[in-house]
Amino acid sequence: MGDDLSASTLTALLVLLLLISAFFSGSETALLTLNRYRLRHRARQGHLGARLAERLLARPDRLISLILIGSNIANTLATALVTMAALRIGGPGGVAIASVGLAFVIMVFTDVMPKTLGALRSEALGLPAAIVYFVLLKVTLPVVWFISAISNTLLRLFGVKPDQTNPHHLTLEELRTLVMEAGTKLPRRRQRMLMSILELEDMTVDEIMIPDNALVGIDLDNDWNEIATTITTSRHSRLPVFRGSIENLVGILYIRKLVMTDAGALDKAVIESKMDEPFFIPEGTSLHGLLGQFQRSGQRTAFVVDEYGDIQGLVTIEDLLEEILGEFSGNGTEAPDEVRREDKSDSWLVDAGINVRALNRRMRWHLPTDGPTTLNGLILEQLETFPVAGTVLKLNGYPVEITEIGDNVVKTVRIRPPPADSLAEA
Repeated sequence: MGDDLSASTLTALLVLLLLISAFFSGSETALLTLNRYRLRHRARQGHLGARLAERLLARPDRLISLILIGSNIANTLATALVTMAALRIGGPGGVAIASVGLAFVIMVFTDVMPKTLGALRSEALGLPAAIVYFVLLKVTLPVVWFISAISNTLLRLFGVKPDQTNPHHLTLEELRTLVMEAGTKLPRRRQRMLMSILELEDMTVDEIMIPDNALVGIDLDNDWNEIATTITTSRHSRLPVFRGSIENLVGILYIRKLVMTDAGALDKAVIESKMDEPFFIPEGTSLHGLLGQFQRSGQRTAFVVDEYGDIQGLVTIEDLLEEILGEFSGNGTEAPDEVRREDKSDSWLVDAGINVRALNRRMRWHLPTDGPTTLNGLILEQLETFPVAGTVLKLNGYPVEITEIGDNVVKTVRIRPPPADSLAEA
């Protein structure tokens, strides 16, 4: 009976030691594979395990020393118990067999399995384990400190500074990848908005400006009836004011400034007295830089000029906001004069003057964005000649048919996106 009790006790102790070793092995992997940004978020919310895990991971040398101390003690005692039992049962020959069996058990049940589980359930295992480790560290701090000091001293001899922990800062490209891989955890609309903000540094005002040949403004050389018609029919809240051509720009008029003026008193002199000085920015300015200039100057409209001072286009704060938030439209759909679906067809008629990035964002397409900013420019660059109606080409795998040309530009095209993109838009 005594022998049976002794064998039962040895078996229970062995199982307990193996469980302790498995705990140290699995929790080590769980803690070291925790998502540091989610951990920081939960710690700021007041989660005890997250707060303690953050403190432990701030000194990984001490954490690893504590884990190795516990794991080695458990494995050493388990080996001693197995050796005692093997000697009692099979003598010296039994020790060799028991040692091989114990090595297999330790490798599978206290190493591979716990580490795999820790990697797959890092938060579920790591946060509770942090509470246990924090208590153990308080108890064993002198021993842990001594072992860490020796280890850190040896590391410094090899040029490694253990006190310099990785701050886990993300680069811009890594942040973009993080946003793109957020998946269902981030609504598509917010995902597109965040990606637009991250792309502000890469995009320039040339990509979103209204080109000079499309500007609608007030020509002071025209008679008053033409000027009045321009003011009353314009869909824009701000109009350039010039003499003869946009190159002779004299100011910009905010239509709201005319609201309190009697219609009978309106004339060219009133317009000149109420217009503001134009604000200029060089072409190639990044959208991030444009946002900063708008904030510093308090301006909402800027004229884009080239190196010779010639006006290339106009950009407004609304254009910048649309680049981030998406198109502003009354019904939340694409403007019918820019993108419209053909009846009973999977093809789309597109105004070739549309900005390529805006088109990709609206339709979730993947047309090239590393060249010309408009679809017309992209087509002309691809063909290297002025096409005729009916010309068909492919842009990044998208079949494009030119349906209308005029004034030396491609006006309308028919695009039939690949099946995957058609489903995304359906």
